[in-house]
Amino acid sequence: MDLDLIVVGGGPVGASLARAARGLKVAVLARERRAVTNSYDQFDARVYALSPGNVQFLREIGAMPQARATPVHAMRIYGDAGSCIEFDAYRAGVPELAWIVEDALLQDALWEGQDAQFGEPQAVAVQTDCVVIRLADGRALTARLVVGADGARSFVRAQAGIEASDKAYGQDAVVANFACERAHANTAYQWFQGGPVLALLPLPGNHVSMVWSLPAADAARVAALEPQALCREVQAAAHGVLGELALVTPPRGYPLRRLSARRLVAPRVALVGDAAHVIHPLAGQGLNLGLQDARALARVLAEPDAQRDAGDLRLLRRYERGRAEPILAMDTMVSGLYTLFGAHGRLPGLLRNAGLNLTDRMPVLKNLLIRQAMS
Repeated sequence: MDLDLIVVGGGPVGASLARAARGLKVAVLARERRAVTNSYDQFDARVYALSPGNVQFLREIGAMPQARATPVHAMRIYGDAGSCIEFDAYRAGVPELAWIVEDALLQDALWEGQDAQFGEPQAVAVQTDCVVIRLADGRALTARLVVGADGARSFVRAQAGIEASDKAYGQDAVVANFACERAHANTAYQWFQGGPVLALLPLPGNHVSMVWSLPAADAARVAALEPQALCREVQAAAHGVLGELALVTPPRGYPLRRLSARRLVAPRVALVGDAAHVIHPLAGQGLNLGLQDARALARVLAEPDAQRDAGDLRLLRRYERGRAEPILAMDTMVSGLYTLFGAHGRLPGLLRNAGLNLTDRMPVLKNLLIRQAMS
């Protein structure tokens, strides 16, 4: 047998797992060849807020982008009635709260020196001692273990018979980048707006990346605005905190869903990233959860038993047990915040805004939240 591990899906989670699975013979199967940008003259509209723990993981596998990675030194989160909570790295005794990286530059770093197989998977056949993936062009790949890193509509998950709960939020996220009149001072801003959520994340220089989660119809309207009209609307929603804005990259939107796989493993199959869980972007933790999956599975696959058989179900269950509680906790927190800040009425408004203000006055609790988010 030529391979220990086949990773299906060429996104950041799958590529990071392939780099981290040292000592194993690994192939990444991607549907199409990804174009390497090697172009730093314009920002990518899609960015990630990476936790310090995941930044350290990327550095260990030689895949942390060197260009335009921006540290976040402070966060300001506003409720819908003047409430606010602030997080500060200096006061918490940490170098930074997060790093903002662009999707294209992260993927360039992950794929540097790494190859992939390209093809359309047609079937996954699990056998006693191996798993076979048959491709549309007639080829077949065989390995001890297949990992589904192939997104929310995971082919691997479906082939393994793993059920998933999947529900649309009824919102789209609109992303775009802006130049801003006032310095952002490496501060990330977020506004809860009674359902919609607006975030402005720092980029190099006087630039910010916007993620605005809106009802689908509103998102379509915002994405279709002329540049100056879009800038005015975002400025108003951000209460002019960064002064006048100028559009740098065109807006684009993507639908938001909540997905949770019933299991993370099956015989000779494991799921990571969006194939296993999808959460609302209001906390910026979607990719962080996926990279934590890759870290956890790579640790399991580094154990001596994995060198004999990476698809041993006992090994895979260690991964599943280790990830169950963190995934559930994050999904519950994010869904709870989405429900609380989207609820209408006087009582929910009082509760959420009082909660923000109270938490802001409790340094011990704030530091606990920071430490939790840094993993």
